[in-house]
Amino acid sequence: MKVLLTISHAIDALNERVGRTVLWLVLVMALVSAANALARYLFNLSSNAWLELQWYLFAAVFLLCAGYTLLHNEHIRIDVVSSRLSRRSQLWIDIFGTVLFLLPVSIFIMVLSWPVFTNAWVSNEMSGNAGGLIRWPARLLVPAGFLLLSLQGISELIKRVAVLKGIIPDQTERHLAPPVEQIPGDESGSAR
Repeated sequence: MKVLLTISHAIDALNERVGRTVLWLVLVMALVSAANALARYLFNLSSNAWLELQWYLFAAVFLLCAGYTLLHNEHIRIDVVSSRLSRRSQLWIDIFGTVLFLLPVSIFIMVLSWPVFTNAWVSNEMSGNAGGLIRWPARLLVPAGFLLLSLQGISELIKRVAVLKGIIPDQTERHLAPPVEQIPGDESGSAR
């Protein structure tokens, strides 16, 4: 299990580094968008390449940060039922969800998107828009993003099993409401 935890730690470090780097693309995307709008409205200049660059940057942030989002437990959850269960039951739900849904779907999309990328690469596919960009970088984002998500799913699976076995402490951040502060000297239990 120690080897698996070392692999998990390496995957976590990879997604942390990729996520923190790619987050800067949000700023780049905003600057490109602002420059494009200024050029269009002030100088009556327009370029499909700038619009496509914005789309590529958005796709990069969305796809390449999926593993980072899972690492930080910030993905969308529906906790209506699981929030009422014991932590052990929640861990088992995470394990089954990862094995039965996350990994199969992520790997399936990654495998299916690879030929799309290789076809775009080999043919040097260009955008259908006048002045548009080459397409293979955008096509590469899909398998790369789902690879990072699949790896993070494996890492989370390793950590959940290790927590269940008592090998590591449970460090999954739980989004709970902050405790209600008691008013000093109030014995009735009123809160502020």
